[in-house]
Amino acid sequence: MKSKFYFTAIFLVTTLASAQDNSFLDQETEKDTVKPKKYILEEVIVAGSHQNTPSVSKSNIKEMDLPQATSSISSDVLQKQQTKTLTDILKNANGVYIMGTSGGYQEEIASRGFSLRSDNTFKNGIRYYNGMMIETSGLEKVEFLKGSAAMLYGNVAPGGVLNLVTKKPKKNFGGAIGFAQGSFSTYKPTFDVYDGLGAKKNVAFRINGSYENAESYRNYVTSEKYYINPSFTFQLSEKTELLVEADYTNDSRTPDFGAGVINYEIVALPRNRFLGVSWGRYDAEQLSSTLTLTHKINENWSVNFINGIRYYQTNLLANARPNTGGLISENGDWNRSIQKADSKDNYFTQQANLNGLFALGTTKHNVLFGADVENFKNYATRYNNASYDTINIFEDYNPDTEAAIPDITKNRLTTTPISRFGIYAQDLVSLTEKWKVLAGVRYSYQDTETNVVTYNNNTSTTTNNYDDAFSPRVGLIYQPTKNHTVFATYSNSFDVNTGADINNEPLKPSIIDQYEVGFKNKLFKEIIQANITFYQINNNNLAQTSLVDPNFKELAGSIRSEGVEIDIITKPFNGLQIMAGYSFNETKYVKSNTYIEGSLLRYNPKNTANLSANYSFEAGRLKGLNLGLINTYFGERYAGRSTQVRVANDTRQLIYLQDFFQVDATVGYQFKKATLRAKLSNVFNELSYNAHDDNSLNPIAPRNFSIALQYNL
Repeated sequence: MKSKFYFTAIFLVTTLASAQDNSFLDQETEKDTVKPKKYILEEVIVAGSHQNTPSVSKSNIKEMDLPQATSSISSDVLQKQQTKTLTDILKNANGVYIMGTSGGYQEEIASRGFSLRSDNTFKNGIRYYNGMMIETSGLEKVEFLKGSAAMLYGNVAPGGVLNLVTKKPKKNFGGAIGFAQGSFSTYKPTFDVYDGLGAKKNVAFRINGSYENAESYRNYVTSEKYYINPSFTFQLSEKTELLVEADYTNDSRTPDFGAGVINYEIVALPRNRFLGVSWGRYDAEQLSSTLTLTHKINENWSVNFINGIRYYQTNLLANARPNTGGLISENGDWNRSIQKADSKDNYFTQQANLNGLFALGTTKHNVLFGADVENFKNYATRYNNASYDTINIFEDYNPDTEAAIPDITKNRLTTTPISRFGIYAQDLVSLTEKWKVLAGVRYSYQDTETNVVTYNNNTSTTTNNYDDAFSPRVGLIYQPTKNHTVFATYSNSFDVNTGADINNEPLKPSIIDQYEVGFKNKLFKEIIQANITFYQINNNNLAQTSLVDPNFKELAGSIRSEGVEIDIITKPFNGLQIMAGYSFNETKYVKSNTYIEGSLLRYNPKNTANLSANYSFEAGRLKGLNLGLINTYFGERYAGRSTQVRVANDTRQLIYLQDFFQVDATVGYQFKKATLRAKLSNVFNELSYNAHDDNSLNPIAPRNFSIALQYNL
C-alpha cells in the first residue's frame, strides 16, 4: 500500500507541474528571472571524452555540476579496443578493477576497496546478477558512478555502481553481421539489425545477439555462450515514448579453481595445467526485461516509470577448492572432494522518477523525486561435499583416470524473500553562477526473511530482519568558470548485516560515512579533461564476532578506505584519442577483535593505472586504418587468509601477489561497409594471477590474439 501511495503522489505532482501555465521558463525578465536559454545550457562534450553524466545518476545534472566522480565508456571505445570481457572494459576505468575470478566463471568487480556485488551492478537501470560472465557484444556503453549511490539505490556497497547500457532501437535501417576467431579455438558469430516500422516510423526495433564457443589456455577447460538482446520503442505521442527491452544470456563452462598454492606460497606450475575435473560444469542463465515509459511534461518537467523483471539460475558441479577438501601437502598431494550447488532468483522492481527545473527568487533548482519497490526471492540449494580422489599437482592431470562422479546428497535449502522500498528527493540549488549545493536524502526499508531447511536432520528454521535507514547526501560546488569545478561531498550508505547480537536481537545495519573532494577541469579550449578526486570511506560499526560469545556478533569493528583518483582524457588533434588514469587506495582494519588492526583487506591493489591511445587515419591513402595501444598497471596485493588475532597460534597466512604491467595492441581497417579488426592481448606474455579465495589462484591468460570481420548492412 505504501508503494502505491508514493507512486500516486508522484503522478499527482507531475500533473500539477504540467498544469502550471506560469512556469519559470515563461516568466518575464522584468521580474529578474533568468531566461531559460541562460539556465538550460547545451551539454558541452570534450572531443573524444567518455566523461558524460551517467544515466544511472537518474537526474539531468550535467557532469561538471555533479559533486562525484563518474565515468562513461562509449561504444566507440568498446569497438576500437575490441573489448570481449568486463576485464577489458575496466582497463579504461581507474579505481574499478577485477578483484577475483571465482572458478573462472565470473569476474568479481571492486572499487575503492569494496566488492561491487550484484546489488551494485545494473543493466539498463535494474539490478543485474554478476555471478556469471557478462556478454559485451550487446553493449552501447558502460557507466560508473563512483563512491556512494545509496541515496539513489538504497542498499549498495560504498565503492560505487556499474550500469551496463545495451544497444537501443533506431528508426533508420542498419546493423551488422560479424565473425570473430582467436586463440584457444575461439569462434564467435554476431549479428545486429535495426529499423523503423510504418510510414511515420513511430515504432522501431533492434535485435542483436551472439554465439561463442571456446577452449582455453588451461587444459580441458571449455565454454559455450548464447546471447540475444531484442528491444522496441513506441512513440506514443510527441512527448511520450515507451521502450521495451529484453536480455538473455546462457553461459556454460568448465569450473577451474586452480591449485598452485602450498603453505600459502605460489607454486610454479605450467600455465596450462588443469587440476579440476573434466566433467565439471558451471551452467548459468539470466533473463531480464524492462519497460521504460518516459513522458516530457513540458520544457521543465519530465517523468519516467520503469518496470523490470529478472530471473537467473546457476548450477555448479565441480571439485571443491583446496581448503575445502583439504590443503595441498608439501609433496603436492591433494585429497580432492566434490561440491555441488544450485541457485535461482526471481526479481521484480518498479521505479518512478520525476525531474524538474524551476526558479525560486534568485535561486535555480534542478530537482529529482523518486520512489522504488523491489522484491527478490532466492533459492539456494547446497549439497554435502563428497570425497573423490587424490592427485599430485606437480604431475599433468589425466582425465582418463578419473573416477566416476560420486553420489552427492542435499544438505540444505535456503529460501530468502527480500522486499525493499525507498523514497528519495534531491535538489541541485544554483545559489549564484559560481556556487551550487546538491542536497538529497533517501529513506529505505528492507524486510528480509530467511528460511533454512536442513535435510540431514529434517529441521526448518525461519528468521526475519526488518531494517530501515536514512541515506543523506550533500555536496558543495564552486565553479570559478564553466570549465572548472571544485566540489566537496558527504554521504552515507548502509549495509544490512546477518546474524544476531548477544541479546539474540537481529543485528542492525552498518552505517558507512563517505567524504569526497574533487576538481574537474576542461583545459585548452576543452581539448583536455583532467579530474582528480580524493576520498575517505569509514565503516565505524563493522559487524564482527562477539568477544562474549563467538556464536553472536557485535558492531564494534572499523574499516577505513582512503585514496585518490586521477583521470585525463584528451583528443589533441583529429584522429588521436588518449585516456589515462591513476588510482591509489588503502583499505584496512582500523579496529577489530578478529583481524590484526592496521592490516589490509585482501585482493585490493594499492595502485592501479591505465593509459590507452588510439589513432584513426582520417585522410590520405591510409584512411580507414585505426591503431591502438592499451596499457594497464595492477599493483601488488594479497590473497590467502587474514590472520585472526582471536585464534591462538593461527596458521592462516596471506599470499603475496606481485604487481604486473600488461600491454594490448589493436589494429582495424574499414573499407566501405567492411571492417577488419585484430587484437594482440598480453603482448609481452606477462604472468600474474587471479585470486578466488584462500588457496585458489589461476594464472592470467598468456599472449593471445583475435581477429574479426564485420560487414555493415
